[in-house]
Amino acid sequence: MSLGLGLALIALLAALGMPLFAVILAVALLGFHLAGYDLVVVAVEFYRLGDMPGLVAIPLFTLAGYLMGESGAPRRLVRLSNALLGWLPGGLAIVAIVACALFTAFTGASGVTIVALGALLYPALREAGYSERYSLGLVTAAGSLGLLFAPSLPLIVYGFVAGQVGGPTPVTIPDLFLAGLLPGLVMIAMLSLHAMWAGRGIERARHRFDPRELRAALAECAWELPLPVIVLGAIYSGALAASEAAAVTALYVLIVTVWIKKEISLAKLPGVMAESMRLVGAILMILGAALALSNWLVDQEVPTRLFELLSEHVDSPWVFLLWLNLFLLAVGMLLDIFSAIVILTPLLMPVAAAFGIHPVHLGIVMLANLQLGYFTPPVGMNLFIAAYRFGKPIGTLVRACLPFFVVLGLAVALLTWWPALSLALQQL
Repeated sequence: MSLGLGLALIALLAALGMPLFAVILAVALLGFHLAGYDLVVVAVEFYRLGDMPGLVAIPLFTLAGYLMGESGAPRRLVRLSNALLGWLPGGLAIVAIVACALFTAFTGASGVTIVALGALLYPALREAGYSERYSLGLVTAAGSLGLLFAPSLPLIVYGFVAGQVGGPTPVTIPDLFLAGLLPGLVMIAMLSLHAMWAGRGIERARHRFDPRELRAALAECAWELPLPVIVLGAIYSGALAASEAAAVTALYVLIVTVWIKKEISLAKLPGVMAESMRLVGAILMILGAALALSNWLVDQEVPTRLFELLSEHVDSPWVFLLWLNLFLLAVGMLLDIFSAIVILTPLLMPVAAAFGIHPVHLGIVMLANLQLGYFTPPVGMNLFIAAYRFGKPIGTLVRACLPFFVVLGLAVALLTWWPALSLALQQL
């Protein structure tokens, strides 16, 4: 069987519903077979994946995120954000933006944010006087915020995959945690400015600052507030590796939600853990298959050939980044973020390095575009989740999200062509 015929058959099976990990694995098996390799090399990649110590951070952070999502943390987070920011013009909209970003950072899944916080934020925005279109667009778009903030699972997955690809410039998870901070804040700031403009004539959208409410909200969040300090402080101080910080985080959240707050019963706990591990299992299957595929791509010198092809038509890293943004937007509409990361990172890293693009900056550009792709019309995944959650037609969601797409698109363009936003904190 030729490579072209084999790929055509795999594409047909994919169109008929073949799981993504099986598609990736089939391409890797076909490639190694036609190259004359023993197919045991693919199984070796799965064994090597299970033997990597840093991998444990993925299931542990995922478990912590799911536990927080099932607890009362979303409600407490919204209350604290409202107490801190609700007095600003467009205050409630800014509260929604900040709450969604923080919640997505810990759960690592924008769809979960829309489902978990949508029930709180959408009715509150409508009651405050915001239009239906603005409220729907804000919750849908803000649901993808936070993927650049630690300890976001996509950041960890990119760091893990990039570390396996290697290269002259090492990529570490702490570096990525720092790199995502300023670009993420720029996105929140630009959406907040838009929210202040949108809420300028809505008096019900803001309230007076109340120190007593702030103290009460802080007291209610007393167990959640130390969590970012524990995670980031332990990693950046060198006290704990990322995997060890993940273990501490998972244990801390488990104790707080089950035994201190008692918001998750022991009877419910196994179901929450099983649900979180289903996501982890899917990620690991895709990751193992993608490692095998990337090895075949490197063996066949595909990144080198891709760079040679691009260099004939692209003569600057800025033009390359422009085409990369457009490509990643399209990918973000069609694939979930984890699949896109593990498939594209081994292919794009060597090409970006040849254009002089730092791999950490590449990672932030990738995640920012894939985050935007979540609600890019017409087939972004968040559009369908929000349509189901709020019972609205897809067309309504598309029109509602267009202004937010423009605002965040400008933010993505800014962080793409201003690498210092991603790299400045590492140089301090």
